[in-house]
Amino acid sequence: MPLPRLIAAFRALPGFADLAGAVRAPRARASLGPLAGSSGALLVAALAEAQPSQLFVVIAGAPTDAERWLADLAVLMPEDRIALYPQREALGEDEPHYEIAGERVETLEQLTRGALQVLVTTARATEERTLMPAALQASRLELAKGVPFREAVRRLEQLGYARVPQVADVAQFAVRGGIVDVYGFGMAQPARAEYWGDEMVALRAFDLSTQRGSGDLERVTVLPSNPHAALSAGEKIRRTLLELLPSGALLVEERPIEFEPEVQRAWDEAEHHAEIARRLGEDVPPRADLLTAPDAWRAGRASFARLELGATAPTHRLPVTPPPEIARDLARVLPPVGSETLVLCDNEGQLERLEELLAEGGRRFPERLTLAIGALDGGFSLPGLFALTDHEIFRRARRIRRPRRYRTAPPAGLSGALQPGDVVVHLEHGIGIYRGIQTITVAEATMEVAVVEYEGGDLLQVPLYRIDQLERYRSVEVETGDAPPPRLHKLGAGKWKRLRAQAEESVRKMAAELLDLYAHRKLAVGFAFPPDTRWQRELESAFLYEDTPDQRKATLDVKADMERPRPMDRLVVGDVGYGKTEIAVRAAFKAIQAGKQVVVLAPTTILVEQHGRTFGERLADYPVRFAMLSRLHGPKEQRAILAGLAGGTTDLVIGTHRLLSPDVIFKDLGLVVVDEEHRFGVAHKERLKKLRLQVDVLTLTATPIPRTLQQSLAGLRDLTLIETPPRDRSPVVTFVEPWDDELLEEAMARELDRGGQVYVVHNRIETLETIAERIRRLAPRSSVGVAHGQMRPHDLDAMMRRFVSGDLGVLCSTMIVESGLDVPNANTMIVHDAQQFGLAQLYQLRGRVGRSHRRAYCYLVVPDDVDGAAGARLQTLAHHTELGAGYRIAIKDLELRGAGNLLGAEQTGFALSVGVDVYLRMLEDAVRALKGDGGAVAYPPPEIVLERAAFLPDDYVAEDAAKLDLYRRLARSVSSGEIDELRAEMADRFGRLPPEAEALVALTLLRVIGARLGLETILARGNEARLVFRAGASPRLARLTAAMDEVQFAAEVRRASPLVLRLERLGGMPLLAGLVRALSRAVSDTN
Repeated sequence: MPLPRLIAAFRALPGFADLAGAVRAPRARASLGPLAGSSGALLVAALAEAQPSQLFVVIAGAPTDAERWLADLAVLMPEDRIALYPQREALGEDEPHYEIAGERVETLEQLTRGALQVLVTTARATEERTLMPAALQASRLELAKGVPFREAVRRLEQLGYARVPQVADVAQFAVRGGIVDVYGFGMAQPARAEYWGDEMVALRAFDLSTQRGSGDLERVTVLPSNPHAALSAGEKIRRTLLELLPSGALLVEERPIEFEPEVQRAWDEAEHHAEIARRLGEDVPPRADLLTAPDAWRAGRASFARLELGATAPTHRLPVTPPPEIARDLARVLPPVGSETLVLCDNEGQLERLEELLAEGGRRFPERLTLAIGALDGGFSLPGLFALTDHEIFRRARRIRRPRRYRTAPPAGLSGALQPGDVVVHLEHGIGIYRGIQTITVAEATMEVAVVEYEGGDLLQVPLYRIDQLERYRSVEVETGDAPPPRLHKLGAGKWKRLRAQAEESVRKMAAELLDLYAHRKLAVGFAFPPDTRWQRELESAFLYEDTPDQRKATLDVKADMERPRPMDRLVVGDVGYGKTEIAVRAAFKAIQAGKQVVVLAPTTILVEQHGRTFGERLADYPVRFAMLSRLHGPKEQRAILAGLAGGTTDLVIGTHRLLSPDVIFKDLGLVVVDEEHRFGVAHKERLKKLRLQVDVLTLTATPIPRTLQQSLAGLRDLTLIETPPRDRSPVVTFVEPWDDELLEEAMARELDRGGQVYVVHNRIETLETIAERIRRLAPRSSVGVAHGQMRPHDLDAMMRRFVSGDLGVLCSTMIVESGLDVPNANTMIVHDAQQFGLAQLYQLRGRVGRSHRRAYCYLVVPDDVDGAAGARLQTLAHHTELGAGYRIAIKDLELRGAGNLLGAEQTGFALSVGVDVYLRMLEDAVRALKGDGGAVAYPPPEIVLERAAFLPDDYVAEDAAKLDLYRRLARSVSSGEIDELRAEMADRFGRLPPEAEALVALTLLRVIGARLGLETILARGNEARLVFRAGASPRLARLTAAMDEVQFAAEVRRASPLVLRLERLGGMPLLAGLVRALSRAVSDTN
């Protein structure tokens, strides 16, 4: 293996043995000069291998440096032997960010049981005092068979875990009947304990996304979440990390000259920060409880052996030097005579691409060149051995991508559950108001119904097993407060039927037009682009990030379309920051290499400038001639650009709708990339529609499209969704608050303390400098810059570059950053006068932060008297913080706009009259009918009358939201397999089904099976049943009676046409179960 060989080579260096011996003694001191690349991590790994019983503590100056050390060490050593102890992000004692809090707890637990060999931390973290060691010693839960039910619940509460209806995040537990779900610190995955009475009968893992159980577990260790809850007053002893280290530990300190000023600054500012937190209502202990005094910290640090890295006058030297510069010249990768080269690649894909590039042109792969997976920060040279990294070879920065420590359940459909007072649409009766769930008894049978109120106070009771007839009424205008709620319909009146008929007719016409356009596209002849070249693979290898699975699929989809001999028309939908632009870069480069010209259309000048920077940086090393065309370019410059396009001397042009003007002529146009097409006018869209029949068109959008619309348009327009967030993303914590100097000072101090940067957005140029002055007073330690669209382009670009490079701590700007900068280090955003922005704008703005593994914060600053519609808009954003929330905020705004943009104004009007969800169901049905996907005659489900209760009791499923979700999924099931799967899910999530729930499942099965047989009514009472078939249904009587015989039911024909059967149970199975079995058999025989 290459990496163990690397460690062995380091241990063999002259001077290594002397250094290892010099730091063995207690309180020993040794130092080394600056070490190249990641050789510092290799030094620690080599020392750990040489002295396996010693603990090595790497102390870095800042959190980003500590994360770099951890990432490098994880490549060189077993991951279970290294850990990070991060510094608190909170200015008080309680750490609200579970990724930080959990990592601190788990690292302390590993440390106290001697499981670590290398501990990475920061100087600030070694100064902090914490209760957690005492809590770990006093309280933890070993969950296994033998732990009684009441004891498990009591201990989880004592450990500080939040009790919730359904576990969706770490530090939570849920109790449902005899089921206890928990996801805690110290757990690799969530666990579900199933009890029978007070005795645990099963313990298994479960998936947060599906809430379904998986493999069995022997036992689970649950560590405390809140030390205050776990400790009594006498047990609350705070200790520092240095007090917990064994006396023989070696401190490896990177640039320790920076430590003392940082420790002193944290001590000096702690009281001020604590006072701010107290004024904001937090319970913060005194400074001496939060931190150890600098003198005590110095004394504690002096009691350990220490190795200083980066010393100006080192006591020891090692022959480690920087690697040779490759600068994309792959010939330089080949090792010189007598040497070896090891190339470390970030991932398997990069390794394969590099292998292809090195072996091109029949080049022999040298034996002394080794490629391996291992994402080190930087390369270095040892005598006779060069260690290179692929990101240095391709001249791209390495960004550390730490996956999230704890999983989170995806935003559930439950978040859109009906609430009493919601406006709803019943497919048969129109618009009403949902008033909640009631339990009623009808002819001895108990069931649950949704109550809907119509005009005049009339009430409609909809059985919950028919909940699929109800949809929430949604429209952009109503939900953003731009229009009043729709008028309610009157039960039994004809207005709803007329509206519905008009909408259905309109939908049929539109679906026919879409199919016609699709047919023309199928017949059109386009240019088939050649397969990928070496340059194409090289460009893709040089991408700064690792592709997500969805991004890889999107790239392959686009390139496959381009290689087909018909024009491409693909829409790529992805959330903000999910990598859509990179797909466009790859497609454009592929087209240019084939000698074709490329147009990139953007709706705004700022977006043109941003795309210009992105494409310019990515294509800088290739002979691509590109230009930008927008209002920033004068007439003379525009004429020169147009001449270059007509003459073929310009390969790529990025511009606004100006590029769609008639005077823009291309010599050989091959690809058009459209960013946010819906923001262009009608005339521009018509021009694009014609282009779609001639050249390849790739459209990018962050505006989501409803799933039902995606399904309806499947095959009508090629669609790729990028829904997978980059693996390290965390949700953005969002606050809606009035301006408060203390709150904003704390917010910026927290971000700047962890080495991050801050955006402040204020959208009025006249008062932007005033806001910047207030920010300078609140963040005196930081440099504050100002940026807006009226600055000279050169000055604006210089300011942006300062922020990107990290020279600026705070950037005060207008909305120009909405779709501009990509700064992973900036993870706090303050939006002033947020009530003046639209929901989509705010969502795009918030997408500027949270682009790394760090917890991100967004403060929407509003006046105290913000109006109702704007307040509702802001609260929507605050509640939808999840990853990919663009598709969830869509519930309120974006999804509706996405539907409207695709459908056009006239269709949006019909969608408004019947509600978006009902409209989309109509569209889906119309497309299916026109495509001829209907197949056999489809009958509606039969009406079923039972004398027994068939519902989900409150003591089985307590939450209305979860209950409605289950009812809706049951009602929409179209096969017995789906219903059986749902039954298994209910048993897994909520425990054994009670008789009422079993009856509901049987009723649902009868509805699905009965629809396939053409049944109109099923009546079951006592030991008798009556089956009434629809006119036109032609069941096979012989097969039906044979199926009844199998379950010991006597069948008597009461009417021949339409067929009516009377059934009598003679023995064997209960009536309901027997009916399900017999009718299922009849259906399978029919098939």
